[in-house]
Amino acid sequence: MHRRQLLNLLLVSPLFTLPLGAYATQIRNARLWRSDDKLRLVFDLSGPVQYKTFSLTSPDRLIIDLSGAGLSGDFSQLALKNSGITSIRSGHFGKSDTRIVLDLVEPMQLNSFVLPPQDGQGHRLVLDLTNATRAPRQIAAEPAPLVTPVDKAHPKRDIIVVVDPGHGGKDPGAIGSKGQREKDVVLSIAQLLAKRLKREKGFDVKLVRNDDFFVPLRKRVDIARQHKADMFISVHADAAPRLTASGASVYALSEGGATSATARFMAQRENGADLLGATTLLNLKDKDPMLAGVILDMSMNATIASSLQLGSSVLGSLQNITSLHQKRVEQAGFAVLKSPDVPSILVETGFISNARDAQRLVTARHQQAVADGLFEGLKRYFQKNPPMNSYMAWVQAQKNSQA
Repeated sequence: MHRRQLLNLLLVSPLFTLPLGAYATQIRNARLWRSDDKLRLVFDLSGPVQYKTFSLTSPDRLIIDLSGAGLSGDFSQLALKNSGITSIRSGHFGKSDTRIVLDLVEPMQLNSFVLPPQDGQGHRLVLDLTNATRAPRQIAAEPAPLVTPVDKAHPKRDIIVVVDPGHGGKDPGAIGSKGQREKDVVLSIAQLLAKRLKREKGFDVKLVRNDDFFVPLRKRVDIARQHKADMFISVHADAAPRLTASGASVYALSEGGATSATARFMAQRENGADLLGATTLLNLKDKDPMLAGVILDMSMNATIASSLQLGSSVLGSLQNITSLHQKRVEQAGFAVLKSPDVPSILVETGFISNARDAQRLVTARHQQAVADGLFEGLKRYFQKNPPMNSYMAWVQAQKNSQA
């Protein structure tokens, strides 16, 4: 069977699971309410879960990935007619996760939050969907109160950001015309970003290196996974073939070809001989090769989609601080971005091979401005996509409970 056919088979079934004991939490039931311009979908859970959401186009879909959760019910009883959802699919992926796919008639905006056990109801994941072109009105009355004040004891974990200053030690990175070293510039920017993150409530930060030493590319990815990172950002200030090339760029992983000649050049330069096989990171060695490939594809595709959203948010912040080399997020096969389950971006803060960029990159004022821009971009991303049980998700749930 072709890999794509197998992927479709896994996602078409309303109930595709491992044995129920393999999961920490069960998705027991789903309920649906709707008004003229707002739809509420509620998943009843046996316990708390971590989840991520993102959207895809052509066709329009909303994806919900629930970590450590399995299905003990199905969605066949839901009345989807005129709801804007044409079908709901689900499938198992990763070690013990579940993906739910909402096939949509047209793009819809999603506001999601979790509710703890309260008023006789258990844990719930609530999805509010509205037409992307219309502002929602108050949702119609429901048979049971779903949005109630959040328990003050709700876990409020920090969002973990792993910051990777490129190069280091025996690897100086690019060298400017006046001897400026990329490894020094990016360490300074990364340290400033880390300080800013530590000052922000709800964030925790880990530096891949906090001094002038070398870390192999595969180890940088491992560090992000060891810390259970919610995102990974690699900071660079590279050289380009043309000395006139200038401005900041943001890159995400591409499993196919690079989106530009510059992106291809940058990836080849950064990767060298230290390439990484992402399959080993998902513990798939004991799986059937075809199934392992499908699982990896699903995880990587979801992660790349999240990385592109993250990159777009960061790029939008940087454009207020410095010129941009590219006004879109570029993609190429950067080895340091090949974590299959951690949204990852590589930021070129400028080209140290360009005289004007190099002059600015070594100044404390510009380094601070770049660090602040990176922070604002990633903060804006997490405000829209708060991880489950994080402080940001808790704040969002409180806002929804008071609406």
